[in-house]
Amino acid sequence: MRMVKRLLLLVLALAVLLGIAWAWIFSGGQLEGPGEVTRTQLPPDVVAARTETQRETSAALGGVGADEGDAKTILFGDLHVHTTFSADAFMRSLPLVQGEGAHPPADACDFARFCSDLDFWSINDHAESISPRHWRDTKEAIRQCNAVAGDPQNPDVVAFLGWEWTQVGTTPENHYGHKNVVFKDTEEDRVPKRPISASGRSLALLQQGAPLRQRLGVVLLDLPNRERYLDFGEYQTDLRATKVCEEGVDTRKLPDDCMETAGSPHELFEKLGQWGFDSLVIPHGTTWGLYTPPGTTFAKQLTREQNDPERQRLFEIFSGHGNSEEYRDNQEVVSGPDGTMVCAEPTAKFLPCCWQAGELIRARCGDIPAEQCEQRVREARANYVAAGVAGHLTVPGARAEEWKDCGQCRDCFQPAFSTRPGNSAQFALALSNFDDPGERKRFRFGFIGSSDNHSARPGTGYKEYDRRQMTETTGARDETWARRLLGPEKPRTPESVRFDPDNITVQPFQVVDFERQASFFMTGGLVAVHSDGRSRDAVWDALVRRETYGTSGPRMLLWFDLLNGEDGTVPMGGETYLGKAPRFRVRAAGAFKQKPGCPDYAHGAMAKERLEKLCRGECYNPTDERHQITRIEVVRVRPQARPGEPVGPLIEDPWKRIDCVPSPDGCVAEFEDEDFVAGGRDATYYVRAIQEPSPAVNAGGLRCRYDEKGDCIEPDICYGDYRTPFSDDCLTPSEERAWSSPIYVNHATEVAAR
Repeated sequence: MRMVKRLLLLVLALAVLLGIAWAWIFSGGQLEGPGEVTRTQLPPDVVAARTETQRETSAALGGVGADEGDAKTILFGDLHVHTTFSADAFMRSLPLVQGEGAHPPADACDFARFCSDLDFWSINDHAESISPRHWRDTKEAIRQCNAVAGDPQNPDVVAFLGWEWTQVGTTPENHYGHKNVVFKDTEEDRVPKRPISASGRSLALLQQGAPLRQRLGVVLLDLPNRERYLDFGEYQTDLRATKVCEEGVDTRKLPDDCMETAGSPHELFEKLGQWGFDSLVIPHGTTWGLYTPPGTTFAKQLTREQNDPERQRLFEIFSGHGNSEEYRDNQEVVSGPDGTMVCAEPTAKFLPCCWQAGELIRARCGDIPAEQCEQRVREARANYVAAGVAGHLTVPGARAEEWKDCGQCRDCFQPAFSTRPGNSAQFALALSNFDDPGERKRFRFGFIGSSDNHSARPGTGYKEYDRRQMTETTGARDETWARRLLGPEKPRTPESVRFDPDNITVQPFQVVDFERQASFFMTGGLVAVHSDGRSRDAVWDALVRRETYGTSGPRMLLWFDLLNGEDGTVPMGGETYLGKAPRFRVRAAGAFKQKPGCPDYAHGAMAKERLEKLCRGECYNPTDERHQITRIEVVRVRPQARPGEPVGPLIEDPWKRIDCVPSPDGCVAEFEDEDFVAGGRDATYYVRAIQEPSPAVNAGGLRCRYDEKGDCIEPDICYGDYRTPFSDDCLTPSEERAWSSPIYVNHATEVAAR
């Protein structure tokens, strides 16, 4: 009996000890807050110097005083910034993928002011993963950022409030893509009560929680970092507790604390119209094939219902996810005899991934009869097409290198992964919609660049360094964690498998091809505005006028004007009509070369530890020497003049190339379109200013070794995980550039005929 009592006491003691250990291990999780903005203001002379150096450069290019446009200041910003309030950003902050922990909205404000030295920025966390609590925190953080910026008429930075509407479809017909929503004002009565998220697949994926066993397992396997995982659990609990709003109800009549959704751009525009606040809706990542189904085009969005030309005035042409500018006739899928999508055949410049899937299966045929092998090849290609963006899952056991450079644009500048050309800016500019008699609908976009950064770092492209923090690159820290994340390696089967994208049974990061995508994460672009001042109103007015341009990251200066408009000079982003040959002028100057480290005012503003964590030891720190502009490229797009007119021949890229005389001051060029009058049709013009080559993170993409035919023999993938050394920034020489907004010139005879 005494032995039994001792045994019971021992069991009880062990249970108590286990309970204490369990409580210690699984306690401590907290819901992340907005952070605290640094109260120090930038020195006024630092801010003033930005304008002065621009005026000196403009004068050297013959601009100051020549026209009223020279009275404007070029300001640089980033209108696409995520913090760890976004679900995907939180996930990449976790230690198991080499994350560096929390980066709340306050970090973005401090980074913009003291690391990247921006003039304006906006917060754009995914609406699908913003709880009511985090929306309140986001608004407060943006107000804090503006409050410490000084005089509202001359602030050191302007912070805009916004979110990202993250729509993802499974087919070209139901895919509209991602759009940032940015608001002019920040006052409580001038902004929506809640963000508006996309419905359907993207909402489900961004709110998807890991199974309990997996959440517990991660904590137990990585005890020293348990608090970050527990914080993620609190984040998911807070988000999933938010109920979805009732559909079909005016947005102003919904409860403040529900998750509001819009399934299409039409619904999004309708809800924004109900609020009535000044806002801009900016498509971005349009050609990014990681989530965009093959065959998707912008044509279905050029309708009265799916386009709001007053709000959708800007287009993000470049980001940390690559270039969405260029159209190529590269087809992944084509319409078959029965109207269904089938795999396109390869060309000398493009290898469809569905075709390569067939070749991978062919290599596994062994000694089976040729006819049976060909049947497997055909099935593999069909299975890949049916799986959409998850096509890589249809060939079990295939290594990333075996896909070679399938799906990639071989002659594009820093292209997006698996570029979807029908969703490019050039394709969109060439479209016309003739549905309404007597009216031609066309997109009238201004161009911008931004970062799409997910670690609260606006404007990361000021220096090319620290690939894992300054881009979206992420991955398992070793092979053991890779297997924990992705599961056991799939056996190499002789036949492909069917994968249903509408019935997802794997974790979100397994659906898409993140292995090869890691080679396509760049540091990101910038948006520049020609503004009448530094105030919020001035910046906003420039955005609305489309007097904007984008860069691939460097702070290049660019002016592009139509000189002989009916009412005088027309700046980039403008629209006019002419009955004579349009004449243009371009002025461009390269970005300042950078000094290492950070300027003294950054060291004086923040503690050493915070400066190191945010800026990673490097800030925008310009010398007095500029990179040289080597050439100006002019692109002419003549939009469709009749229904069904082929789009490809309407895009002339480049239409003109103007080589620049080497000069530290920059480049000036003038040209005219002598064929405009005789051509008898409208035309759109924009320019690219090309800078001398310099090293850039991931500018080489898959870094293929090509044979004499131009085919990829072997890629050198820049992995996001342990397989590429952490110290390797995967630098490749790149011709950085700036893209002007287009100038839209309507032909006088065309206008008269409408």
